[in-house]
Amino acid sequence: MDRTAVVPTRRVSSLPHFNTSTSTLAFDQHFTTNAKGILLLVEILSGMLVWILVGGTDYFHLSALCWVMFVAILLWITTICLFIIYLTGVHNRMPQIPWTTLSLCFNCSAAALYLVTAVVEAVTVKQATRGRHSYNCWAASAFFAFLTTLCYAGSSYLSYRAWKTKEEEQ
Repeated sequence: MDRTAVVPTRRVSSLPHFNTSTSTLAFDQHFTTNAKGILLLVEILSGMLVWILVGGTDYFHLSALCWVMFVAILLWITTICLFIIYLTGVHNRMPQIPWTTLSLCFNCSAAALYLVTAVVEAVTVKQATRGRHSYNCWAASAFFAFLTTLCYAGSSYLSYRAWKTKEEEQ
C-alpha cells in the first residue's frame, strides 16, 4: 500500500513582517545635569538673546549686523537640533553616524564663527551712536555673543576629550 505522507505546511505571506510594538524615544533625564547638557542649554539661551536683541532693532541697515543675525539664527537652530538628538538618545540609535566627530567639528566651527561674529558686532557697536535704543541692544547682544563663544569653546573642549577617548579605545 502506497502511503503518501501528509506534511502540514504553513503558508508564508509575501507581505513584509513589521514589528507591531511601538517604540518611543528615550528621554535622558541626566543629560541636562552634566557639563555637555548645561553648555548646550546656555548656548541655546545666550544665542537666542543675541538674535532677539539684534532683531528688535533696525539692524538691516548695517550689513555687519545682518551677518550677526545669520550666524546667530543658523547656529541657534542647529544647536537646538543637536540638543534634542542628545536629549532623546537618537545618537545611540544611529551608531553609523560618528557623533563624537560630528560634535567636535560642529562645536569648533561654531566657536570660530561666533568669535568672528562677536568681534564684528563689538566693532559695529563701537561705531554706533551712543544713547540710542539700538546701541544698548547691540551692546548687550555683543556681550551675549562673547558668552556664547565661550560656551561653544567649552563644548569644543568636551567634544575633543570625548573624541580622543573614543579614538584611543579603537
